[in-house]
This record gives sequence, structure tokens and C-alpha cells, in this order.
Amino acid sequence: MTEPPGGRRVGRTRRRRATTAVALSCLALLAACSSPPKDGSGTNGAGFELSASTPPARGEIDSFTWAVYAEPPTLDYTVAFDYPQNTILSNVCESLMRWTPGLTTEPGLARKASNPDPTTWVYDLRPGVRFHGGGVMTADDVVFSLGRQMDPDNAAAWAQVFQNVASLTKTGPLQVTVKLKKPDSQFPQYMATAAGVVASKKRVEAAGKDYGTSGGLGCTGPFELGRWNKGQSVELDRFDGYWGTRAKSRKAVFQVLTDPSARTNALLSGEADGGYLIPTESYARLRESGVGTLYFGEGLSTVNVNITNMKGALGDVRVRRALSLALDRSGFVKAGLGGVGTVTNSLTSRAAWAGAPERTRKAAFDALAPTGQDLDEAKALIKEAGATGKTLTVATSSIGQDVSLLATAVQAAGTQIGLDIKLKTIAPNAFTALFTDPKAREGIDMFPLTYYDSITDPLDLLTSFKTGAYLNFAGYSDKEYDALVDRATAAYEPDARLAIEAELQKKAAEQLLWIPVAEWPTAVFLNKRITGAPTTISYMYHPWAAQVGAVR
Repeated sequence: MTEPPGGRRVGRTRRRRATTAVALSCLALLAACSSPPKDGSGTNGAGFELSASTPPARGEIDSFTWAVYAEPPTLDYTVAFDYPQNTILSNVCESLMRWTPGLTTEPGLARKASNPDPTTWVYDLRPGVRFHGGGVMTADDVVFSLGRQMDPDNAAAWAQVFQNVASLTKTGPLQVTVKLKKPDSQFPQYMATAAGVVASKKRVEAAGKDYGTSGGLGCTGPFELGRWNKGQSVELDRFDGYWGTRAKSRKAVFQVLTDPSARTNALLSGEADGGYLIPTESYARLRESGVGTLYFGEGLSTVNVNITNMKGALGDVRVRRALSLALDRSGFVKAGLGGVGTVTNSLTSRAAWAGAPERTRKAAFDALAPTGQDLDEAKALIKEAGATGKTLTVATSSIGQDVSLLATAVQAAGTQIGLDIKLKTIAPNAFTALFTDPKAREGIDMFPLTYYDSITDPLDLLTSFKTGAYLNFAGYSDKEYDALVDRATAAYEPDARLAIEAELQKKAAEQLLWIPVAEWPTAVFLNKRITGAPTTISYMYHPWAAQVGAVR
């Protein structure tokens, strides 16, 4: 989405280097690849350790049960934009490229991705890949599947990824060529997310409007959709016609447990064998229970207060700054995240900048506001803005303390500086609608948002504030910011792109378009029966459940 000064002058040498380096690799020209500790674990200086993985499974099992906090409204890959959908869907539907547990990118359904010129991406597909329900993947299925993301009638959550696509063309029985309107460093990275999912054209068309809510999904993953017991569970059955390594479990059952206490009790009792997004208030109980192990891994995640309405008091940046200054971040990390997290003044996680030169990292972080409280300055800003006594509404939910206590912390901060903060409680199953349905956000000024990067690039988050961006709920618009996003997007060379992204980070921080609160690692609990699940946020798009098997 960018055109840096040098982006228009990509000569033959640059083109040739891009073509050879991209194919079958970490897409090193495109992403500043970040990895969890390579020795298996590592301290982060905050009293908890990040593990690179859980021990590999040593054998197969008949089934395992996984706790999830909400039931997906649909498993249509075009609207897979939240934890519940992607946790399940990543094991059923696969993408052209694949995000690895080490947060790098490798080939997926495409055996090779090449970049013959700055506005062309060619995907050569694996032969003989079978769909659930029958049929073999062809280029027609890829063109159809990616085309669904671009269809305005689908209201696809990933449509923004395709805004720079000029054409999708079948250029061979197993080859698809994507023509871009201008150079786009982000597009090839997103082909490892739900944006790059391929499903059977025949089966999607046959399902019509029911696709994703009943029947099969016509995908290619190691599991296929089995029984969906509405309101209770989603069952996945091993797909023995899978092109890759066979899943170690015959069945994976995702049990919907909206109450945090119920999820914890299910993990302690063995009713559920494991789960991601563990309730933070349960960390200590699970660690001390002796029934399993609680792991933490790189999450590329930040906890924020999402500003959804700038038409009222929050339209004045002084009010946003006052709330940020009044927030007790340390208290929230201790109570809301169970002490597992680090306070931050950055919208992006530090791990997302792992591949940046030191000077760029300093530029991205050194100029940010302090994280400590300053109630006196906050009160002065509220008075200066004429916002004393103004009412604001923040959404809350019983999903977990990370949500409910952050909402309470915002309320407490506002009260201390002269604002009237109201809480609006939303059911866990409805909380995900805040991301997809404008009506669900009506009457709400803010809500707690844990943002995970879908690619290992800070621009994944920073693009959210471009005019018209999917997560730009408050409708922020700044031509200078948009121009920086465009420059960064067009920069295929990582160092040049990251330098522009550092400018974006500072600009977004000055405006406090979201209020950053903390960095939060991924948590996964496994009982003593199973092992093999990755600890990193890769599980959103990686077929992680296929690796889960017997401890012995």
C-alpha cells in the first residue's frame, strides 16, 4: 500500500533478487521474521518464560477436547477475523502460504510463490491436493476462493488485503497470477492467513448462503468439519486424504464454554484436554494443579482500548491523552493478566520489530509517552478540553478478566479525572460482533481489544488507522498518515519499510487512536494426556491440531 521514493525505480537486479529469494522461503524480502526463543524457552524479564513449543507428540490418540470461549457465528473463511473462528478453521481450511510456529512464512497450498516484477505474484500450486467431500484443487478453485474475498456482497473481513489487486488470473492448470495496481509488500504475507484460503468452487457454490454455517466447508486441511452441535461444540474429523502429514488425532472436539470459570473447571477436571486464551484469573490455579502444564509463547499481541467513536468527547485528543495518563497499567497487568504481561505505550509489540535495525527500533519506541500514571496532568487536560462531566460508554464482557478488568480500569481512570464512564455488558458470543457489525458498536465509545498481528510485520496493525480501514471504527482520516501507509506498503525491502513504519508508529501514538496498555503472550494449557500444540500465535492460521497427540 506504499510507494517509497525508491519503489518506482525497481530495476532488473532488484526484480531478479526478489524472484529468487521469495520462492519457498520465509519470504525474507517481505517480512521481518520474528521467532520465539530457539532453545525452547527464554525469560523476558517480566517473571514468566516464553516457550518455543510444547514437547512433540510421541503417538496417536483417538480424540481430544479443546475449550473455546465462544461459538463461531460462521466458519466461512471470508469472515474469519477473531479467535474462535480461526482457532478451529486453521485446521480445516488451508491457505496458499503458511505461517509457521516460528512465525515465519513457508509454502502452503502453493509449492512456490514468485515475484517476477514489483506488481506481479505467481503462485504455482501443489498437484493432487484433495478437497473434503471430493475433487482435486485446481487454479480455478484458487481464483474463485480469492475472488470471494473481493466480492462486496460477501462483506469479507479480509477485503482490505485485496484492495490493491487488479486481477486474479488462471495462467495454467496449477498456476495463478495476481496482478497488483502498485507494489504491495503486504499482499504476499497475507496469503498465509485466512485471506489466502482455498476452498472448492463446486462445494461453496452448492452451499450458497448456507456456506460456513451447515454442511461441509470443501477445504483441504488435515481435519474436515464433522458434527456441529449448535451452542455446544464443533467436531472435526481427521481427513485421511490429506496431502500432508496425517493428523495424530482421529477427532478434535471444540467445546464452547463461555463462562471463564467453566472453562477452567473443564481443564482441571479433564473434561477439556487443553485450550488457548486461558482465563488470566486461572493462571495460578492451573500452574499449581498438577494436572497439566501452562505454557506461554510469543503472541505478537497488545492489549488496547479501542476508540470507536470520535464524534463525542473522545474526538478531542486531549481527552484520549488524559485517559491514557490516568490508566493504571501496572495494576491491570497484575490483576487483569495474572501478572503475565508487560506494560506498554506502544500499539505494536516489540517482537514485531525483531528484524529491524537498532536505529529503527529506537525511532519506533524511544519517543513514545511514558506508561506511568499522572492524574494531575490528566485532570488538567480534561478541564482544558471542557470535558469535565462528559459521559462515555465502554463495552465489557465476561469473556475473561483481561476484558472485564480493563473496562473497569478505564472506568476508574475516567472517574478519577472527572469523566462519567458507563459500562455496557455484552455476552461473550456477541462480543465478536463488535468487529464485524457497526450496529453492535452503536452507543459504544470504547472497548477492550487484544490485537494479534496476522503477519510478522508492524504494518499489520498500523494500517488499521488508514482512511476506511477495516478496524478504523472511529473513522479517523489523515492524508499524511495514509500516504505513509502507502509508502510503507510499496517497500518490499524490509529495512526501508520498517523505517517508514517507525514514522507511522509515532504518528499513531501522538493521536492515541487506540490507547495501548500491555503486551500479552499467548497462553496454552495441556493436560498430561496430550502434547504437541504450538505456543505461539501461529495457531490462528497454522493447522496446529494436527500436531496434538499422545505424550507417550
